[in-house]
Amino acid sequence: MINLSEAPRLVATDLDGTLVRSDETVSPRSMAALKRLAASGVIVVGATGRGPRLLDLCRNDIPSADFLVMAQGAFVYECRYDDSIVELANRSIDGELIHETLRLIENEVGPLRAIAEPAEADLPLSGDAMPNWPWPAVTLKAVPREEAFVGPMVKGYFVSETMDGRELLLAAQEIVDDDKVTVTESGVGLLEVCPVGVSKAAGIQVVLDKFGIEWEDVLVFGDATNDLPMLRSAGHAVVMPHAHPWVKEAADEVTPTGNDEDAVAQYIEEVLDLL
Repeated sequence: MINLSEAPRLVATDLDGTLVRSDETVSPRSMAALKRLAASGVIVVGATGRGPRLLDLCRNDIPSADFLVMAQGAFVYECRYDDSIVELANRSIDGELIHETLRLIENEVGPLRAIAEPAEADLPLSGDAMPNWPWPAVTLKAVPREEAFVGPMVKGYFVSETMDGRELLLAAQEIVDDDKVTVTESGVGLLEVCPVGVSKAAGIQVVLDKFGIEWEDVLVFGDATNDLPMLRSAGHAVVMPHAHPWVKEAADEVTPTGNDEDAVAQYIEEVLDLL
């Protein structure tokens, strides 16, 4: 039994680690539950750290989504009309600002490996060699940092060989100027440096403003620290059992099963009974 007495007007779910299973698929059960939810009139939003070059992959993973919030909230797409996509938000960050942030953090914590994700989707992600890059489908190009961090960027990725992602996040938060950049991490060991003011909550706010919906009428699902802004803002926040303690502290509920057992689908099936 879910701890929710009233149906939400908008449901937002993280993808990797929450909706998407560890084999990188979304089950037919999850697809069906989200399709029924959207058909009932509830607005469905996919919220992810994936950059806009992975828009098609996101649409495949959550085809019932009315909107996609991507790149930690920097890009927002309306995708309710068959194959047409309407861009509602597009935020980039100057590569030199990421490079400056990298230098500041390295001065305090020691050497890092760094990758730049250009805003231009035709350009590859580039920078330092990254032996343990977690997304093999995304090609990296090893080039000097002075070449990599040039022009508008979606974000930068930093990794330490001596600190995990959350330790690096805590260190970076003490160093960087949050009036210039936003730092976060998505549970895979990488610090992400994004445009100032960017978060999944800020991206969802674009959708809320479009429909005049308040956060109290929002249900969100997540699992990682980059989900914290939307979890803390939502009227009801549900997280996976493998979530970090920081994330569980922000939750109203922790699902009894995880993403590999279709926890989001199980929850939504009960939400549908409230409609």
